[in-house]
Amino acid sequence: MSDRKSWPLALSVGPGEMEPAALSAMSAAGIRQAELASGDIAPFFETLDFPHRAADTVKLARAHGVEISSLHLPFAPFEEIDPASFDPAVREYTVRTQTLLLRACGEAGIPLAVIHPSGEPYPENERAARMEAALETIGRLCDTAKENGVALCLENLPRSCLCRTSDEMLTFLRQIPDLKVVFDTNHSLTEDNVHYIRAVGEKIVTLHVSDYDFINERHLLPFEGKNDWPAILAALEEVGYQGRFLYELRSGYSYEQIAENYRKMMA
Repeated sequence: MSDRKSWPLALSVGPGEMEPAALSAMSAAGIRQAELASGDIAPFFETLDFPHRAADTVKLARAHGVEISSLHLPFAPFEEIDPASFDPAVREYTVRTQTLLLRACGEAGIPLAVIHPSGEPYPENERAARMEAALETIGRLCDTAKENGVALCLENLPRSCLCRTSDEMLTFLRQIPDLKVVFDTNHSLTEDNVHYIRAVGEKIVTLHVSDYDFINERHLLPFEGKNDWPAILAALEEVGYQGRFLYELRSGYSYEQIAENYRKMMA
């Protein structure tokens, strides 16, 4: 068991928020931890030059009261980055670019990195082969992460992506024992969130918190969708969750709104 009141407030932020005014506003609202995220690969390499300046980015955030405690590895464009691609060149590019980012995380002292197991869409008759490709790719990246002192966290995904069910996630966890899990509360479209949490259990070390309509991911502020938040929070406590309460939301919510929502969730 764990206590939700011990889970610190955190927020997924983009490279554009890595500037003094935004960081100071985050900290002032009570958001003192962040996941630096970009779906597309370009901002990490072209905007932030993260492989060479990760420590500078961490230092800037820390100077304004925010700790970058995780990095969300890029997952797009799918034709270039996809651990489950049938094209060996795409898988090799995925390993090569993600390796540069994982090494930078290690050098900058960022302890967690989030990765998607696949792109999409995938026809049903390809799932087994896609799983085999992804297992090989993710396994290599997990080894690299471990070598650099970083925990690699696999994300549950919606629609036809891999890890849309806890059974698929457990396959990865059995075959790659060092792998951890980031649980996204608005991605499960075929399986109840509470069941997924209980199935994966203590392997969940971080979250992506948002709400949705059970039809597709929406990244709404909690209480704006259909999630049973008391049941989700209770399940996380039940499995001993010890990580951050990290919001991953669509744009339009203020830092103050997020902090107020967090206070309600922890009450």
